[in-house]
Amino acid sequence: MTRSPRPRRPLIVPSVLPADFARLGEEIRELSDAGVDRIQWDVMDGAFVPNLTFGPDVIAAARPHSDVPFEAHLMVINPDELLPRYVAAGCELVIVHSEACTHLHRTLGRIRDLGARSGVALNPHTPADVVENVLSETDLVLAMTVNPGFGGQAYIPAVERKVARLRRLIDDSGLPVELEVDGGITTETIPGAAASGADVFISGSWLYAHPDGKPAAVRQLRAAAAGRYQGEAA
Repeated sequence: MTRSPRPRRPLIVPSVLPADFARLGEEIRELSDAGVDRIQWDVMDGAFVPNLTFGPDVIAAARPHSDVPFEAHLMVINPDELLPRYVAAGCELVIVHSEACTHLHRTLGRIRDLGARSGVALNPHTPADVVENVLSETDLVLAMTVNPGFGGQAYIPAVERKVARLRRLIDDSGLPVELEVDGGITTETIPGAAASGADVFISGSWLYAHPDGKPAAVRQLRAAAAGRYQGEAA
């Protein structure tokens, strides 16, 4: 088996969903100063998921406040119509849901054509094999470890079996595809996700609520994942 290259360390990516929207620029700077690897914007349309969040103008306004890469997680029913605006807003990675894309291969190719990296997300019930034939068109696979739509939900341990299956598919492909998990990520749950094969870990409510602040939360998440993570040798 040809093993696909993996990041040398687990990547910690906070969701902006729990932020104080009245001081969003400051929140973005605080996350950047905490040592995060990217910042995720959970984009919800009130149709694909029962919530409404950020439009591209909000992301564009926040972009000057940090040099950390942005990723947009589009939980929307018509992602193709929105792709150019989120790339123009400054998202270097745009993630669409397989469940929302009639022509997933085409949508992922369009993201790359727009100059961004492409990602595909799978809801907890969606099987791993859905992405097997589009790995060449994507840079990241996101396995949701909660049902999308709201922050603060409990991690679904059964998804780890799917993460392990995705890890094998990616390794067999030999392609440099990141494997991300999102939902209920804490120091208690991140070791299992890392051991299953995830590279990138989204944390929202837990990270924001940490009593010692965001930098401590990032350090502790990375340390908890690192004990079970096998990245590339330095």
